[in-house]
Amino acid sequence: MRLHHLSATAFGPFAETVTVDFDELSAAGLFLLSGPTGAGKTSVLDAVAFALYGDVPGDRSTARSLRSDHAAPGVAPRVVLQATMAGRRFRITRSPQWTRPKKRGTGTTTEQAHVVIEERVDDEWSPLSNRIDETGHLITGLLGMNMTQFCQVAMLPQGEFQAFLRASSLERHKLLQQLFSTRRFQDIEQWVRDHARQLGRDAAEAERDVARAIDRIVEASDTPLPAEWEADQLGTLADDGALGDWVSSQVEAAANGAEAAESEVARTATALDRVSQAASEGQRVTALQQRGREAQAESSRLAAESADQQVRRDRLALAHRSAPMEPLHRHARSARASAERAAQEAATAWQQAAAALGDSDPDRDTVLAGARAARDRAAVATALRPREPELARLHDQVRDGREQATRLEADLGRRRQQVAELPARVTQLEGDLGPVRRQGDQVDEFERTLAGVAERIDAAERLVEVRAAAERARTHRDEVVEQCLALKEDWLEVREQRIAGIAAELAHDLAVGGSCPVCGSADHPHKAEATPGAPSAATEKAARKRLDDAELTRTAAEAALHESSLTLAALEQQVDGVPLEDLTTEQAEVTAQLTAARAAVQRGHELETELARARADLERARTEQAALEVELATTRAATDADAAAAERLRAEIDDVRGNHADLAALVAAETTLADTCEAAVRTRDRASQAAQVADDADQALTDWLSAHDFDDVDQALEALLTEAGTRALQEAIDAHDRSLERVAVVLDDPEVSAALALDTPDLTALEAAVAQARGEQERARGAATLAQRRKERLTALDEELTAALARWAPLRADHLVAAELAAFVEGKSAENELRMRLSAYVLAWRLGQVVAAANERLVRMSDGRYTLEHSDRRGGGEARGGLSLRVLDEWSGESRDPVTLSGGETFVVSLALALGLADVVTREVGGAELDTLFVDEGFGSLDADTLDDVMDTLDSLREGGRVVGVVSHVSEMRSRIPTRLAVTKDRTGSTLAIVHAQG
Repeated sequence: MRLHHLSATAFGPFAETVTVDFDELSAAGLFLLSGPTGAGKTSVLDAVAFALYGDVPGDRSTARSLRSDHAAPGVAPRVVLQATMAGRRFRITRSPQWTRPKKRGTGTTTEQAHVVIEERVDDEWSPLSNRIDETGHLITGLLGMNMTQFCQVAMLPQGEFQAFLRASSLERHKLLQQLFSTRRFQDIEQWVRDHARQLGRDAAEAERDVARAIDRIVEASDTPLPAEWEADQLGTLADDGALGDWVSSQVEAAANGAEAAESEVARTATALDRVSQAASEGQRVTALQQRGREAQAESSRLAAESADQQVRRDRLALAHRSAPMEPLHRHARSARASAERAAQEAATAWQQAAAALGDSDPDRDTVLAGARAARDRAAVATALRPREPELARLHDQVRDGREQATRLEADLGRRRQQVAELPARVTQLEGDLGPVRRQGDQVDEFERTLAGVAERIDAAERLVEVRAAAERARTHRDEVVEQCLALKEDWLEVREQRIAGIAAELAHDLAVGGSCPVCGSADHPHKAEATPGAPSAATEKAARKRLDDAELTRTAAEAALHESSLTLAALEQQVDGVPLEDLTTEQAEVTAQLTAARAAVQRGHELETELARARADLERARTEQAALEVELATTRAATDADAAAAERLRAEIDDVRGNHADLAALVAAETTLADTCEAAVRTRDRASQAAQVADDADQALTDWLSAHDFDDVDQALEALLTEAGTRALQEAIDAHDRSLERVAVVLDDPEVSAALALDTPDLTALEAAVAQARGEQERARGAATLAQRRKERLTALDEELTAALARWAPLRADHLVAAELAAFVEGKSAENELRMRLSAYVLAWRLGQVVAAANERLVRMSDGRYTLEHSDRRGGGEARGGLSLRVLDEWSGESRDPVTLSGGETFVVSLALALGLADVVTREVGGAELDTLFVDEGFGSLDADTLDDVMDTLDSLREGGRVVGVVSHVSEMRSRIPTRLAVTKDRTGSTLAIVHAQG
C-alpha cells in the first residue's frame, strides 16, 4: 500500500482544510513529521487510519467526537485519502458522526457517519460503494489485515512496544492475539473445555440415574443397603459385582414370596367353592319349598271361584250374539235424522228462490230458467268490469296533468325571473374581485419586509447586550494589561537584583578544590555572600511564570475584546442607527399591512367562489327555463287526450250498469239470484234421496231382529256390553284359566314335591360360612398381588439399574480422559510443566519468529551488543509461561530483564521489536506490501551514536521504494532529516506544511 494524498477538514486539531502530498514526501524516502507537543502530529496518522477503517487507534477511539473544536459551527468534518492498494488506486472520503446546528429554528441535529470509496479507472473516478460495512470489507481484503494489525505494522507506536517489551506473558498474549489469528486454537481450547464439562454433566446425570434406581430398589424390597457401603463407592461396587449380587438376592427373595402367596390363594379358593356350593343348595331347596306352598294355597282359592267363572262365560256369549245389531240400529237412527233435516232445508230454500223470482209457487223449470238468465247478465257485467280501473286511471291522469301544468307554470315564472336578475350579480362580483386581488398580491412583499424588520429588531436587542459585553471586555483587558505591566516590572526588578547578586550564587556552588567558572582559580579566599532578601533563581523563575500566565490572560482578554468588537460592528451595521422604538413601530405597521393583505387573499378566494357560483346559476337557470317550456306544452297535450278517452268509456259502462251503483254491485246481485235458485233445486233433490235411505235402514234392522230371535230393539240393546265391559269380563275369565294352569305346573314338578318332603335349611349359618371363606380368599389374593408386584418391580428395577450402569461406565471413563486433556490444553495440568495454553503455545512460536526478525536489526542498531531472547519459562510472579522475553548483553554475557534497560536502550530494543513484528505480521497476512510506514516518537532518549545506528536502520527501510515517516518533536531530528511535514498550532487550530531544508 502506498499513500498519495491526504486531505482533512474540521478533523482533530485541524479547523480548516489541511492537505498532505505524500507523493512529494516520497521523493525523499525519509521524512520527519514534526511539531510541538499537542500540535497534531499523531492526528495525521489518525486521519490515515480513519480514512481506511473509519476509526482511530488506541484510546483516542473512545472520544465522543472526532470533529475539531476550532471549526466553524456548520463545517462538516471530512477526511479524503488517495492510496494505491493491491495495484489499484482508490479515493476514500469519510465523515464521522457529528452534531450540527439545525438549518431551521434553534438546537442541533446529528449527522450520521458516511463513506464513499472510488477507484481510478481510465483517468476517471468510478464509485464502488457508499456503505460503511462494504467499504470496510473491501479495504480489509485489499490490505489483508484488520485495523489493529495495520496500526501495529504501518505506524509502529513506540510507546506501546516499550510497554509490550516490559509486559507480562499474559499482557503479551492479549496483544499477540489481536495480531495473529489463533481463533481456531482458542476454539479447540473452548471445545475441549466444553466437551469435558458436558461429559462431566452427562456422567453426573448417569450416576444420579444409578443412585435413583438403587433408591427405588431399596424402597421396593424394603431392605436397606449394607451398612458398610458408602455413597461415593457406587463405581467401585458396580465394577467388582457386589452391587449386582445384592440386587439379584433381593429379586430372588421377592420371587419366592410371590410363589408362596399364590399357593395360599389356591387353598382359600378351594375352601370357598365348598361352602358356596352348600349355601347354593340350601337356597335352592328353600325356594322350591316356598313355590310348592304358594301353589297349594292358590289351588284352593281357584276351586272356590269355579261357579262365578261359569256366570262370566254365559254373559260374555250373550253380548257377542247381540253385538251385530248395534251398528244397524245406529245407522237407522242417523238416516232418519238426516232425512228430516234435508226436508226442512229444502222447504226453506224453495221459499227463498220463490221470493227472489217474485213467484209465490214456481215449479222446478221456472227456478232453473231464472238461474240461467241471472248468470248471463252477470257474465256481461263481468266482461266489462276490467274497463272500470282504466276509467279511474284516466280521471287520475287528467287531475295529475292539470296539477303538473300549474306547478310547471309557477317554476317557469321563477326561472324567467332568475335569468333576468343574475347577469347584474355576475357583473357586480367581477368588479369587486379586481381590487381584492391586487391587495392580496402584496403578501410576499410584506412577509419579506416583516422578516427583515424582525432580524433588525433582534440585532438591536442583541446590540444592547453585546455593547455591554464589549465594555466589560475592554475594562477586563485594561485591567489585565495593567496587571501585566506591573508583573513585568516586578520580574525585571527581581532579575536586576539577581544579576546584582549573581556572585553569591556562583560562590554558593563552589566546592573545595574546584575551579571557579569565572576566573579558573581553585582558591576561594573570600566568597561572595548573598545580601539578606536577595532573590534566587527560583524567585526569578516564579516571577517570570506569573508574568507568562498574565500574558496568556491578556492574550485571551484581547481576543475576547476583538471578538466582541467584531460582533458589535456587525450588529451596528445591521441596525444602521435606527432606534428600537422605530423598528418596533415599523414592525407593527408591516404586521397590520400583512394581516390586511392576507385577509384580502381570503376575501378574494371567497369572491372567486361566489362569482363561479353565480355564473353557474345563470347558465343553469337558462337551461332549466327551456326545459320547463317544453315540459309544460307536453303536459297540456297529454291531459286533453286523457279527458276525451275518459268521457267515451263512461258512456259505455252506464249503458250496462243500469240502476246499480257500479258493475261490481250488478255482478253480485245477479250471482246471488242464480246461486239461490240453483241451491233450492239441489236441496229438494237431496231431501228425496235422504228419505229413501232412512226407509231402507229401518227395514234392514227389522229383518236382523227377526233372524236372531230378538223380540224388539230394546231387548237386543239390553244384551249389549261396552268395549271396556267386554274386555274386563274376558280378562277375568282368562286370568282364572291361567292361574289354574300355573298351579298345576308347580304341583306336578318332581323337584317341588321332593323339596316339600325335606326339612327347611338354615340359610343364616350357610351365608356366614361363605362370608368367612370369601374374606380369607380376598386377603390371600391381596397378599399375592403385593408379592407379585414387588417381584415385577424389582425385576424391572434390576434391568433399569443394569442399563444405567451400562450408560454410566463409558461416560465415567470418557470424562476422566477429557478432563485430563482439557487441563493439559488450558495449562492447568501437572504434566504441562510450562503451564502454557494451546493458543499461547502457538503465539510463543509466533513470538519466536518476531524475536528472530527483531534481532536482525537490533544487532546493527546496538552495535552488536544486544539481542532478544524468547523464553518458554515463566517469569517472576507469572502463573503462565511461554511468552517471556529477555535481553542478552553480549558485553557481559548476562541475560537481563527488559525492565533493567535504560530509556535509550529501551527505545532501541522496542523499535527493533516493532520492526520485527511488522515483518512477521506482513508475512502472516499474505505478504501485503506496505510502501508507506510511520515510526512514532522516542528519539529524544538516544545518544548521538545510537541515534546514528537507528537512523541507519530507518534508512535501510527505504529499500524497494518504501517511504518512512518519523514522528518526533526532537529538534536534532530536523538536521538529520531534511524533508519535514511540519505541524503548527495556534488558537484557531493547527496547520500542515511540507518543508525542505536547504542543503
